[in-house]
Amino acid sequence: MSEKTGSDTPYTALGFYHKISQLRADTWNALKRDLGKLLLLSDAGQRRHLVKAVDVKLTRLEIIEDYHAFPSKEDFRHLWTLYDREEFALLEKVVKRLVRALISESYRRRHVDLSETDADAEDLETMDALAQLRRGHPASNSSSQPYFELLIVDAMSLQEEEVVREAFHNLRRPEDKFVYDVVTVRSFEDALIAILVNPNIQACLIRYEFPYKSKYNLSALRNYLEGLSEVELEKKSEAERSILLSSMIHEIRPEIDQFLVTSGDVESTASSDIRHFNRIFYRETDYIEQHHTILRAIDSRYRTPFFDALREYSKKPTGVFHAMPISRGKSVTRSHWAGQMIDFYGINIFLAETSATSGGLDSLLQPYGPIKKAQEYAARAFGARQSFFVTNGTSTANKIVVQALVKPRDIVLVDRDCHKSHHYGMVLAGAHVSYLDSYPLNDYSMYGAVPLKEIKKTLLTFKRNGQLDKVKMLLLTNCTFDGVVYNVRRVMEECLAIKPDLVFLWDEAWFAFATFNPTYRPRTAMHAARTLLERYRSEAYREEYAAWKAEFDQLDPDDDATWLEQRLLPDPEVVRVRAYATHSTHKTLTSLRQGSMIHVYDQDFRQKVEAPFHEAYMTHTSTSPNYQIVASLDVGRMQAEMEGFELVHSQVEAALSLREQLYTNPLLQKYFQVLKNSDLVPAEYRQSGVETYYDPVSGWNKMEEAWAQDEFVVDPTRVTIAIGRTGIDGDAFKNEYLMNKFGIQINKTSRNTVLFMTNIGTSRGAIGYLLDVLIKLAKGFDRRWEESSRPERKIIDYQVKSLTQELPPLPDFSRFHDTFRPNPGTPEGDIRRAYFLSYDDENTEYLRFDNGALQRQMNHGRDVVSASFVIPYPPGFPVLVPGQVVSEEILHFLQALDVTEIHGYRPELGLIVFTEAALDATADGAD
Repeated sequence: MSEKTGSDTPYTALGFYHKISQLRADTWNALKRDLGKLLLLSDAGQRRHLVKAVDVKLTRLEIIEDYHAFPSKEDFRHLWTLYDREEFALLEKVVKRLVRALISESYRRRHVDLSETDADAEDLETMDALAQLRRGHPASNSSSQPYFELLIVDAMSLQEEEVVREAFHNLRRPEDKFVYDVVTVRSFEDALIAILVNPNIQACLIRYEFPYKSKYNLSALRNYLEGLSEVELEKKSEAERSILLSSMIHEIRPEIDQFLVTSGDVESTASSDIRHFNRIFYRETDYIEQHHTILRAIDSRYRTPFFDALREYSKKPTGVFHAMPISRGKSVTRSHWAGQMIDFYGINIFLAETSATSGGLDSLLQPYGPIKKAQEYAARAFGARQSFFVTNGTSTANKIVVQALVKPRDIVLVDRDCHKSHHYGMVLAGAHVSYLDSYPLNDYSMYGAVPLKEIKKTLLTFKRNGQLDKVKMLLLTNCTFDGVVYNVRRVMEECLAIKPDLVFLWDEAWFAFATFNPTYRPRTAMHAARTLLERYRSEAYREEYAAWKAEFDQLDPDDDATWLEQRLLPDPEVVRVRAYATHSTHKTLTSLRQGSMIHVYDQDFRQKVEAPFHEAYMTHTSTSPNYQIVASLDVGRMQAEMEGFELVHSQVEAALSLREQLYTNPLLQKYFQVLKNSDLVPAEYRQSGVETYYDPVSGWNKMEEAWAQDEFVVDPTRVTIAIGRTGIDGDAFKNEYLMNKFGIQINKTSRNTVLFMTNIGTSRGAIGYLLDVLIKLAKGFDRRWEESSRPERKIIDYQVKSLTQELPPLPDFSRFHDTFRPNPGTPEGDIRRAYFLSYDDENTEYLRFDNGALQRQMNHGRDVVSASFVIPYPPGFPVLVPGQVVSEEILHFLQALDVTEIHGYRPELGLIVFTEAALDATADGAD
């Protein structure tokens, strides 16, 4: 590497890791522009300035490209040679070719020789770029070999690196299913930074001996390397160091296939803890065997068992004497009127449409073939013990899990503002529900999440009243619609210290993508469950628990503060790790609508749950599931394993770019306030003290610190913007401004906020368009004010005040009426009993609160009890559930709402409530 790559530039620390791919692309383009300008300048001073700028950009890029296969180290030596010789015209030509190759990704399909500067070579890059534009993306060309990069970790010289790279390159064959290139690094730290900044790396070959320290100051690794000592690491044997590196690579990017090449006692190494290595090679093993082993490993992740089976089925000539006239497209291909369906969808979707479960296909209800294999691959991808496909949405997935685990009268602790499917699931299961309140964000008319102390306090209430054995499950939403994410491991660990067999259902409908990012992954249910189980099985934890227990036993166990103010540890002798997660795969990964998954990490699944789970699955799953959805789940899993790291990283980059502009643009700040960490998470839940992930000087370096420590964090890919200063409410802003004027779709609003969600399909162009729209709107609001009369300005001021200062406080859950409370000392309610009591008209009546009728009843001492779910949109959660007493706070909130959509409320009639006679009769035992 050139001596010009020094440590004087901030980019040597790769502190901009969160936006490294954007930095890479932007710097190459800026270098191309600088060289173009340089060729046109005659002024010596200006030329010196630009020459220095070129030097800085080349230096920055060399650090980044050191971790990529293209351009290679040899390519960069060529660039520096041209620079040193001041051959700037030729350098510009080479950089243009290089940029075109990166944009068109032609380096994935053929070797790009940057020493060639003839017109034919340039034409090839131009043709590649045009082909990419026509296709939309090179990956859509199914005939090309998928490309990946192999990371080799070994302290080799430059000459040795070239020999190894050439050796693997020469093994390429046209018949290979994949094509790959080689990235070489020389140290422990460099290996980790390579897998962080280069998403193309899909396999890693750890060879021989290598040092710990990189020549760069790699600040991006500080969270991953915490607790590692360079001195201690250097003392480790070759095998020990390789195994440690392997475990860290697996923790950061578990999808990468790893191989060990050892020069020592291969038999002894093989008997060590090498679980993350696919295979061990002895140093004399030839490259051909390594080559084929690597390709086989990649292929095991690239397979899509059910999608492949469905494609094969679609090619078979079959006679259909079964259901579905549309099968094989017969009812539309022969139609004189319905042919537009084929014109729109294409023929393949109909060729693959069938009710058959044989002939190479499979049954979703009782899989034995490709669907079974596809679900096993999904479990591998998401870190679960078992995974199940669901073709009718996560609402159904939630009900399946609840029905499988909860019997009538089991107590379930439920996040009150969770998705409505959970509330209805409680009704179906006959659970006794104890609702948990999330912390309110009154300034933005939304809730956060349930504090751990609130959960522990509720569990202790059941413990004090002798009801803890009836508590079966804790059900929480992670992450929330607004992007608040729990410290999942901490919640599970402390709850298990009170109730060691507690089952956890984490609704991760909006969090399926999190598995494929190293910052997000530790806060997922499956990762936390696996980590905790391994922890509790270790001797180190037993010693830690014994020391903690000895200290804890000195305190007063009857004082709740003893339990609430300390971090609790479960007894390893009795604790059981039982976690379930439901994913709306279609919401954040690639899948057709309603494609969802259930993931299981339950020690007791085989013994206690498998049979009832199967029955629940049969209850809620169609006997004619949509095979296209199943196939899309299979492909979505494969894509997530092969390029999920890259796609999620790009998603985060897009969100950070949007946030950065909203943080810094004065015009946007005038009307739009992007909510940061401290706006959505109160200080008491931010142990790190981090208020915002972004700093204008250091960039986005604080995100990992918060995610490692805090009770709650905010997912930056969900950008909530407060719009109160516009004087326009969220619903009107969504429909009248964003959608009707500019065609921008969003999902969620509150009275004074709108939520913009980035996803793995969000492009930089889409972010640019959104920013352009917001700037146009802001300019429009400026003109509105300038052109308004004095009375009109008063109206605007009133609207702004209403949306920024006069927001109704969010109500907590009040209580269940005593009629529906099985135990007076504990807060749970029999929601099913209340729900079905309302089926008889004589048990209910309507009371209006807009004319004071309901208030008068309350003032006379009556407990007014809701007979239905009452769900305003926004905020989209039940303000009232069947059997709940209407409180003054809830009534005040309903009166202050200015939304038109409230499910369970009929303005012309009022709220449906139980009659006093019905409550009295029910309390006396009548049904």
